[in-house]
Amino acid sequence: MPRPIRAASEWAWRLLLISGALFVLGLIIRRLSEVVIPLAVAILLAALLQPLTNRLDRVLPRSLASLLTVIGLLTLLGLMVSLVVSQFSDGFGELTSDLTLGLTKVRNWVLSTFHITDAQFSHYYDSVKSKVGGANVAATAAHVGLTASHLVTGLLIALFALFFFLYDGAKIWAWVVQLFPRDVRHHVASSGHIAWSQLGAFTRATIVVAAVDSIGITIGAAVLRIPFLAAVGLLVFVGAFIPIVGAVVSGGVAVILALVARGPVLALAMLGVVILVMQLEAHVLQPWLLGSAVRVHPLAVIVAIAVGLSVAGIAGALVAVPLAAVTNALGHHLIAGDWVPPAEDGVLDPEPAPPAAPE
Repeated sequence: MPRPIRAASEWAWRLLLISGALFVLGLIIRRLSEVVIPLAVAILLAALLQPLTNRLDRVLPRSLASLLTVIGLLTLLGLMVSLVVSQFSDGFGELTSDLTLGLTKVRNWVLSTFHITDAQFSHYYDSVKSKVGGANVAATAAHVGLTASHLVTGLLIALFALFFFLYDGAKIWAWVVQLFPRDVRHHVASSGHIAWSQLGAFTRATIVVAAVDSIGITIGAAVLRIPFLAAVGLLVFVGAFIPIVGAVVSGGVAVILALVARGPVLALAMLGVVILVMQLEAHVLQPWLLGSAVRVHPLAVIVAIAVGLSVAGIAGALVAVPLAAVTNALGHHLIAGDWVPPAEDGVLDPEPAPPAAPE
């Protein structure tokens, strides 16, 4: 058999074997997504909050420092949710009147722009209304209830895991390293250091990018008097954790609110604000902050987000980019074969086993 064909066949069966293993792993992760996704979110939060816990650890016991970090996170989340709920309750009456006026403006704009008659507009409106109204409300309510219960369970798992990752992460990782053969433990330990450093850099840089996106779009919405500023700002902040896609989608919500509450002209102005903030993120913040932290091509980012969405929805898209960044960094590290000693204060960096002595 010719050598190229033999080499191609060897590559083919190995690639098929690897693809099959990845497919089975994906099925397992999807089956256990209610546990895997909260653990992944807890790891991301631990990478973000580790510096705060380390600072508290200088004056407090590690357990108390970890507990205060988790309580502080819960307090911050509670304050943000309370702010959004209070703004919704205070502005609901005003939104109802603004919505009626805004829909009238949108209707007049559609009629004059697309040159359609009232009868045609009513026909299209009734068609959309019948499709929406024909949905299975009971099934939708049951699905929402099931999702809500999963959300509460996942939140509890994530908080519980976050505490132990902050408090006992080094011992947990050391136990994982001990599961590997002795002659590769130092490679596993150094890979853990690389992965943890990459996650920490990614989360801290993403926090800054998300804050700038949220502040910029919220200021634009305040100038244009768009309702529910707190909800818009929080949505943009959370959405920015999904690079490229998240901030665009969450900014689109602000544009829709401007359209129904203030009319087409201010909606176009809000769209201009969103585009301006996205340009600032793409050309200044992303290269400056995330460029050194996440060395992944934009095409790979889009593919990773698409795969994450298809496997685990929004939560999958949230963890897809840091996972791709960690995989890329680990690939370069393992190919280069460099030994990187663990950080002294790393949460998941144990003392590695020394390399086996040459025979």
